[in-house]
Amino acid sequence: MTASVAAFGLLGSLVTACGSSESAGTTLRLVAPEYGDGPATSSKAYWDKLTAAFTAAHPGKKVEVTLYPWADVDREVTRMVEEDDAPDVALMGAYSDFAAEGRLYSADELLTIRAEANFLRPLAAAGSVDNTLYGLPFVASSRLLFYNEELFDKAGAEPPKTWSDLKEAAEALKKKGVPYPYALPLGPEEAHAEALIWELSNGGGYTDINGQYTIASEQNTQTFRWIKENLVVPGLTGPVPPARLNRQDAFDAFLRGDVGMLNGYPSLLHEARAKGMRVGTLSMPVSDTLENGKTPPAAGVADWMMAFKRDGNRELVGSFLDFVYQDKNLSEFAGRYHLLPSTVTAAEAAQGAQADPDTEQFLDALHSAQLYPVNEPSWLQVSNTIKRNIGKAVAPSADPKTVLEDIAQQAREATRQE
Repeated sequence: MTASVAAFGLLGSLVTACGSSESAGTTLRLVAPEYGDGPATSSKAYWDKLTAAFTAAHPGKKVEVTLYPWADVDREVTRMVEEDDAPDVALMGAYSDFAAEGRLYSADELLTIRAEANFLRPLAAAGSVDNTLYGLPFVASSRLLFYNEELFDKAGAEPPKTWSDLKEAAEALKKKGVPYPYALPLGPEEAHAEALIWELSNGGGYTDINGQYTIASEQNTQTFRWIKENLVVPGLTGPVPPARLNRQDAFDAFLRGDVGMLNGYPSLLHEARAKGMRVGTLSMPVSDTLENGKTPPAAGVADWMMAFKRDGNRELVGSFLDFVYQDKNLSEFAGRYHLLPSTVTAAEAAQGAQADPDTEQFLDALHSAQLYPVNEPSWLQVSNTIKRNIGKAVAPSADPKTVLEDIAQQAREATRQE
């Protein structure tokens, strides 16, 4: 999930446009997650409007949209597929396991060449298996380091450019009584995101250029050893052990003014500034040992549209996706949840409109971002392993190398099961 919004449990509430299911050629079934955190922000309003406009433009066609909480949507779509009742289109956090099973249309079977070429390059790369696009990126976000300018001013700290700068700023913040000088959410909610951000800042990451997992690489081992010795052991990451600090808890603490620095994305920045907080943003500081002049990519996240093959549904699915990806429709959803659109033209429109001045810096970072290896069918299983275990690597009594090697072994086993 790209947004900091929380699913509020619609538990399969149904949004229908113009009636109930009929044949595959006239009725499209879409399963999507709930991006809102309450009735006022529910995704239902967006899909109601979009499906009404689509059916008005395509007489005789119907759309049924089922919304599930983010925690349930992957499981529900998997259940539908296993019961041979797959939806026509699904929006969720991963796609490659279905692509590997041959269940999905490729983009070139649905979209025009121009529409397929319009996706931002890093997103299209992450949505492709063997150079064929199956996961259509819908909305995305990139990550930047946030710092509380008021706390920095009180501590006399400077915005960090390197890891040693970050440590120095954290030490100054701690002396002024800031509870979380640097919030390090390596709890199971989204530990794989925080870990990737740090790995990239030292020239590492989850995979090599060939797509092979490199979780226990020397760069990654150095990264977690530095975090443990320079931030965790000196008490610069706050009162909650990183392995038990979830992302939302860290965000809540930031909004309370209890965090000096943390990695965040557009919706958090919008929320903080709406509260009147002075927040600075910058690229993640880099390792002091990183090659001079080298600029690591930011971490990026996307949510994926995928179209399931069903007899007679290809034309309708193609028409619907063409409608969804029109700039105005894509931009409306992205703007509603303070996320980033996935296409070149919608991104350019967002930058040109300047409706949200915070958007541009995240879009700039997204253009060269590194995403999770979602095109690996094993990624869902591997990411769950990382979420549960990566926080152990920075525990005061842990050996980071041993923890990473254990995760890497489980990743190898997951890959062999593909």
